[in-house]
Amino acid sequence: MKKTLLASLIISFQMVQIVGSHAAPIYVFPIIGCDYTYAKAHHGYPATDILAKSGCKYVAVTSGVIDEVNRIDSWSGKTNLGADRGGLYLSFIGEDGVRYYASHLRSIPKSIQPGVTVKAGRFLGTVGATGSARGTKPHIHFGISWSTPPQTWWVRRGMIWPWKYLDAWKVGKDLSPAKKVEAKRLKIGDIPPEPYWVKK
Repeated sequence: MKKTLLASLIISFQMVQIVGSHAAPIYVFPIIGCDYTYAKAHHGYPATDILAKSGCKYVAVTSGVIDEVNRIDSWSGKTNLGADRGGLYLSFIGEDGVRYYASHLRSIPKSIQPGVTVKAGRFLGTVGATGSARGTKPHIHFGISWSTPPQTWWVRRGMIWPWKYLDAWKVGKDLSPAKKVEAKRLKIGDIPPEPYWVKK
């Protein structure tokens, strides 16, 4: 009887471990199959540029639902409108409640549409130099924020510094930005004012 009880306890413990290991979001680095670099700095606001060869694969860093997709590069150096600077871009809302944004993409698969569910590691697009990145080295602009209406581009481009999480994900460590994102949202509001330099 003791052996049966012990065996039951071991099985129960293993089941708890299995369920627990799948309960938390799984994170992966957003570039796969290519060499990449990124700086622990960015001009003007919290985000980072991940440099890689044009055409390298950009993937979902965690599971979630596609939020926005833009396949038209309407940026012009003459107007330099903030809303157009991303060129081809997409965002998705992770199961952790965080919005992940990538811009300057070269291409986005047709299968990637708003409302589509994606798993961590799902191919979302390719590294490029669209929008205000024209003429620069290919890269993705990677931003972490919370969900807002589409016109609030200054939020989706990045609200917290991402490299702490990128550093963790590249070595296979699950580190969620959810608490940091929520703390920032509570501090500055759901929709903070437009930056002073926004061109209308």
